[in-house]
Order: sequence, then C-alpha cells, then structure tokens
Amino acid sequence: MQRLPSPLEALVDQLARLPGLGPKSALRAAMVLLKWPEAEVRRLGKNVYELRDKLHLCGRCGALSDSDPCPVCADPERAHDTLCLVAEWDSMLTLEEGGFYKGQYLILGGLLAPLDHSPAEALEMDRLLARLDEGEVRELILALGATAEAEATASYVREAVQRRRPDVRITRLAQGIPLGAEVKFMDRETLRQSLRYRQDL
Repeated sequence: MQRLPSPLEALVDQLARLPGLGPKSALRAAMVLLKWPEAEVRRLGKNVYELRDKLHLCGRCGALSDSDPCPVCADPERAHDTLCLVAEWDSMLTLEEGGFYKGQYLILGGLLAPLDHSPAEALEMDRLLARLDEGEVRELILALGATAEAEATASYVREAVQRRRPDVRITRLAQGIPLGAEVKFMDRETLRQSLRYRQDL
C-alpha cells in the first residue's frame, strides 16, 4: 500500500485522535481540507492555534469562556440561590440551550468511576464547597445523569455537602419514563428509577 506524503500523514494521525474519527474518517477530513481555499485553511489553523490562548476556565463555575467570569456567572438576572452541578461543560451547554434554568452552575470536572479507580481528588469539590460557603446557595441541583458513575458521584457529593452545609437542600433531576413512552417498552433500570422517584399528583 502506498504511503501518504508525510505532511498529510502527520495531519491524518493527529485528526484520528479526535473522538469519533478513525484513520479513514481522518483521511477524508484531511482531503476536504485540501480542497478548501487556502485562506479558509489558514484561518482554521489560526483558530486552533489561538484556542488555548483565548479560552480559559471561569473562576466561578469552571466553564470554558473567553471572559472571567463567564457570561452566565456575570448575568445579574440569574438566581444566586440555586446551583446546578454538572459533570462537564457540555452538560451545562445542553441545559442552557433549553433556556428554562435561570440559576447558577458549577462544573464538577467528571464523575467517579469506582471500577476504574477514578480518584475523588479529580473532582472540583473545593470549588463547590467554597461556593456553598459563600452562603447564597439554598438548593444544590445534581444534574449528573443516571449511570452507575453518576450515582456514585451523587452519593459522594451529597455526603460531603451534608457534612459541611446541612442547611443546603440537595435535589436531583427527575429520572424515569420519558415523555411519550409506554411502560411496556421501558428497560428494567428505567422502571426501577421511575418507581423509586415517583411523584405525588
């Protein structure tokens, strides 16, 4: 098999490290870039180069932003008594796209994975406890998901917060049967969560 020219091979190797791109997809992406006008390719390269210089973490919530504090934390219209805890920045983006949550956020920086021995030290617990110690937050909303890792993380966070700030109400996103679905098509775990977190009518 003919080898790729070394500049193309180097680019394909780097692109193939991105999530969702294998060697073949990376080669297709590189070939598309070769067809772009030179100015577009150079602009893409400049944007990638400047990404680390222009983006940083918000000192309040940990979100990626080009300003500190980020626009969400700097918005005076947002409620300061609710704090939504998410695992990663993309979860915050998803919640923000909905436009229905008007409180503050904090990004935990991942989830505990007991089987992989993921250390609790990797989580932004110091940042979380410091925010709670400010005294404004009355409710901490755990928006961590419904996986085993999310459950382990929620238990860890709940215990740490209750020890430090027992006056803060801890809630979680509702779990269970999605809108428009029928019970007979639900998996066992979804039904278990639905029964456990059932609501009054």
